[in-house]
Amino acid sequence: MDGSTQLEARDDALIADALTGLRADAKTLSPKWLYDHRGSALFEEITRLPEYYPTRTEAGILRDNATALARLVPPGGALIELGSGASIKTRTLLDAGNHIGAYGPIDISRDFLFETADGLRNAYPAIDIVPVVADFTAPVTLPDRLAALPKVAFFPGSTIGNLTPARAHALLSGIRAWPGIKAFILGADMVKDTRTLVAAYDDAQGVTAKFIGNILIRLNREADADFDPAGFDHKATWNAARARIDMHLLSNRDQHVTLDGHVIEFAKGEPIHVSAARKFTVDSLVALAADAGWDVRQRHVDDGARFSVAVLTPVR
Repeated sequence: MDGSTQLEARDDALIADALTGLRADAKTLSPKWLYDHRGSALFEEITRLPEYYPTRTEAGILRDNATALARLVPPGGALIELGSGASIKTRTLLDAGNHIGAYGPIDISRDFLFETADGLRNAYPAIDIVPVVADFTAPVTLPDRLAALPKVAFFPGSTIGNLTPARAHALLSGIRAWPGIKAFILGADMVKDTRTLVAAYDDAQGVTAKFIGNILIRLNREADADFDPAGFDHKATWNAARARIDMHLLSNRDQHVTLDGHVIEFAKGEPIHVSAARKFTVDSLVALAADAGWDVRQRHVDDGARFSVAVLTPVR
């Protein structure tokens, strides 16, 4: 895929969001736009990289605790996943939960979501698969087939760390308000040595660089932009003060870009902040949950305590 400026399917929400971010003093692009069809596929490739420990570490925790976690869903109830992607980790819980009545994957990438849902229907014919196209960082209205059921939310991958503290609080508070919510299974990556953290977001094969850079290709395709993807370099750094990895695209020359008729200037070395991956301590995770009305009832961790799968229950 190249940086063609041909406008295939204009996305007004993407254009408005990108213009707001790129005309700010400190340029930004929202990470939610990373996940078009190609971006979702690239992220799945990232999860298989040797440097990217979170996926395999969390997958091991889920396998080791699948029965107990699946039992959190009441008989006939629903498992609702936020940012479901390919629903790979979810299969571990579905395999262990033959009592589960419905699975609601929520994702912003419509085509990828529907393809995944079709595969899940073939694999789990006894479970009602109800895909929901939505941005989970905004309030989500569940379809009636899911809303009426007792339910457990599932948010793996430490995607909670990609949200600002305010958005993370809003998300947890919003899920807490769902009718029939019984528990929240939350994956959270923990603070650890800087070398391991940075390598996970700047792999030797350059897949993460392609994933982050794909947002420029999407802007060319859907926002009438003319970015030269080769004019920007991926950079991941550890921000100790905020306990997070920051991912930027750095302009490698002075240049200007047109987006929906608006000219945006870039100086050499100027960054676009695209994504952040916040890491947690036990105390910061408990505080985040408590502020949004949840108790951390259980924490399942790997042998090195690098990653945590927490079971949150609503404070009554």
